[in-house]
Amino acid sequence: MILNPAIIALEFDSLLMTAFTGYATVNAIQILRNWDMQSGSEGQLQLERKTYLISTILAYVMGFEIISLILFTYTTEHIHDLFVGAMCAAGSLNVNDYGYPTLVLKGLNCILCGQWLIVNYTDNMAPDYPLIRAKYKLLLIIFPSLLLESFFQMQYFLRMKPDVITSCCGLLFSEGDYTLASDIAALPPYATKIIFFVSLAITIRIGIHFLWTGKAAGIFSLATTCLMILSLLSIISFIAPYFYALPTHHCPFCLLQKEYHYIGYPLYFSLLTGCIAGLGVGVLDYFQPSSSLLDLVPALQKRLCLISIIGYVLFAAISVYPILFSDFKLEGY
Repeated sequence: MILNPAIIALEFDSLLMTAFTGYATVNAIQILRNWDMQSGSEGQLQLERKTYLISTILAYVMGFEIISLILFTYTTEHIHDLFVGAMCAAGSLNVNDYGYPTLVLKGLNCILCGQWLIVNYTDNMAPDYPLIRAKYKLLLIIFPSLLLESFFQMQYFLRMKPDVITSCCGLLFSEGDYTLASDIAALPPYATKIIFFVSLAITIRIGIHFLWTGKAAGIFSLATTCLMILSLLSIISFIAPYFYALPTHHCPFCLLQKEYHYIGYPLYFSLLTGCIAGLGVGVLDYFQPSSSLLDLVPALQKRLCLISIIGYVLFAAISVYPILFSDFKLEGY
């Protein structure tokens, strides 16, 4: 294991988050078994007090999970010069078999944590806590996922060896190789560009329809989730090469470097925000029949829909800037 302050901080943060989430999960199981809002017993009152404690703990844990994703990405980018052949985080993540799975798990857990925060916020707005069981059932899914992430991250850092020769991003995202990353990089840029912008326009149109009528929440949620996947493919296919002004450079990680003004951070943050908020619209739509939420959920859904649209518009604005204001033309190659 490489002794780096950021790595030590990530491991310490991971252990704390796992421990606190484990404690919350144990109490969540008790609440799921014994919760009865109609009861005035001492046991019920203790459970109600525990919900406040658990909600506070998990709010911090889920917030730190998002910070952990940013710090993990920054750390893998920062330590790439310790490995022979690595030019950016793409090489650092490739030093063993646990790097990329850890990154994927962190991204998925951020989305799950975001949904829990949305459900918890909605539940706390209602006087009878109608989503108490739903949010703690969701917690039973999140805890194993966080535990798996913690294990993969620990294995990734423990198995790091400075003498390992890894691959640079130019090789990993080369169009001539036979890997998933290479296949994505080889996507036709013109066709991918059209599909991306058409999908973006359709998603925004569905969002405007939902804001105006309050209908099609599930469709908007599905559209934003699909758009996130398409956006990640588009970054590798045509967005990144425009920032590099190099048709053969498809790496999604070099955008995080100083040479490109750290543009990757706002790019990915806006994308993640759009997905979490958009998915939250559909999640809340599932709970809308609850009588105490009839007046609360629609307003919150529209707020989330607007945040999602803003997130994707910001992502598109950052992505389209080099396309419009540079002399580089990717389709000419």
